Amino acid sequence: MLVTLLLLFQAIGNLFLPSLNADLINNGVVKGDAAYILRVGTVMLVVTLLVGACAVLGVYLSAGAAMGLGRDVRGSLFRNVERFSLRELNAFGAPSLITRNTNDVQQVQMLVLLGLTMMISAPLMAIGGIIMAWRENAELSALLLIIIPLMASVVGLMVKRAVPLFRSMQLKIDRINAVLREKLSGIRVIRAFVRTESEEARFAEANADLTATALSVTRLFALAMPSLMLIMNLSTVAIVWFGGHLVGSGQMPIGNLTAFISYIMLILTSVLMAVMMLIMVPRAAVSSERIQQVLATKTAIADPVVPEVPKGPSRGLVEFQNVEYRYPGAEEPVLRDVSFSLVPGRLTAVVGSTGSGKSTLINLIPRLDDVTEGAVLIDGLDIRTRLQSDVRSMLGFVPQRSMLFSGTVASNLRFGREDASEDQLWHALDVAQAREFVSAMPGELDAVIEQGGTNLSGGQRQRLAIARALVRRPQVYIFDDSFSALDFATDARLRTALRGETYEASVLIVAQRVSTIMHADQIVVLDAGSVVGLGSHADLMVDCPTYREIVLSQLTEDEVA
Repeated sequence: MLVTLLLLFQAIGNLFLPSLNADLINNGVVKGDAAYILRVGTVMLVVTLLVGACAVLGVYLSAGAAMGLGRDVRGSLFRNVERFSLRELNAFGAPSLITRNTNDVQQVQMLVLLGLTMMISAPLMAIGGIIMAWRENAELSALLLIIIPLMASVVGLMVKRAVPLFRSMQLKIDRINAVLREKLSGIRVIRAFVRTESEEARFAEANADLTATALSVTRLFALAMPSLMLIMNLSTVAIVWFGGHLVGSGQMPIGNLTAFISYIMLILTSVLMAVMMLIMVPRAAVSSERIQQVLATKTAIADPVVPEVPKGPSRGLVEFQNVEYRYPGAEEPVLRDVSFSLVPGRLTAVVGSTGSGKSTLINLIPRLDDVTEGAVLIDGLDIRTRLQSDVRSMLGFVPQRSMLFSGTVASNLRFGREDASEDQLWHALDVAQAREFVSAMPGELDAVIEQGGTNLSGGQRQRLAIARALVRRPQVYIFDDSFSALDFATDARLRTALRGETYEASVLIVAQRVSTIMHADQIVVLDAGSVVGLGSHADLMVDCPTYREIVLSQLTEDEVA
């Protein structure tokens, strides 16, 4: 509201100044009245200063409003994306979501900033300028009937061609972000396979594609702006030509002609300001559509309206009851008729060949995905009837790819339990076989961890991820192939220590290495999404050919015995 009032006063002041200037010329300069010149000149100076102050304050407040809008939109986008299931995350893709939360928001932000400063003052000055110009001379004002439609035609043609170009441009920014992100995350593989030049060529192709589209947009506006300036300059020449005849014949005072030219300049400047806005409107409109797509997307996984609460204390009993999971549009399910239980105090392992559905299975427990048939129960309640936060607060999840966050060792360990003491952190590090290398780091618990834990080895990252889960003290531990980067000795020590630490909890381990899970209380064997074996190692070696084949592919008969 205040911005509108400031810009309104600015527009009125700008419209008032040419009229004062006309009076100054007609009644002061022509008549040689120095007192009148001083008096009117002082008023003009005061009005100019007030107009300038309003302009500065208006831009300042507009900038604050635009930046606040950007902050709120980014926050809304982030909160909505946080609720997405894996299905929605994969549908948009990480590069596109990053572009939408940065570049797209910035485009809308800039439109709001210029809109508040230009889209309010420009129409006011244009309409006010037409009225004031008509008052000065109706005959000359007829030229506006030619000038304004001509400029509007140029602007309309430009906008019509710009919209599809800007839509294409945002998609190509997504693509270049995707290529760049892939290159940075896979830099070691690229160098190891001597693919640097081919990857540079791939990036150059995406870069050239974006550049070509950006150049098309630039050329469009490069042609539009000179066309508008040509119309503007020819309009001035026409006004001076016809106005000069009116002044010469005594039908119009020289001051009024000067004021009329000023009003025409105000009108045409307002049109140019509108053009500047219209240059940004198509791109901001495309960006706003992309932002709205994210905000309007409802996650497939949501909390129930009336959540159920366990009647007794939480135990961590997890049950899979005839579970099926099918990706949207897929002909065949990834998991079919899976039934088994994770019992507190017992270690359950899941093994199977690549693509058998192991990772999909464990993603169902924290509701990263939802079953398409059957149910997953914790403590007798379907997890879909409970709050997601309640379900996940019971879990200690160690993903296949150990993800650490920028900060310190302590901040990463406290990720699931902020009030954990230093003694508890060191105890978790002891169990995870991580005390030795953490003690050797500068600062120990305060040692810096770079984004993604890139300053640590794969085994060190895995052990810190395991320690992070231990600090939480959950009722259910889920280890998704979390020992793959460890040597056999460390693996053995860690499993022994885990037994003593997790004896009251339900423990699920997914592993490719048979030696890691041979001593599990229960082993679930998956093949093509189905449970083909369930029991102890000894039982499965006799009754399950699939399990026996997996074991003998890694160990000899003597080692198995």
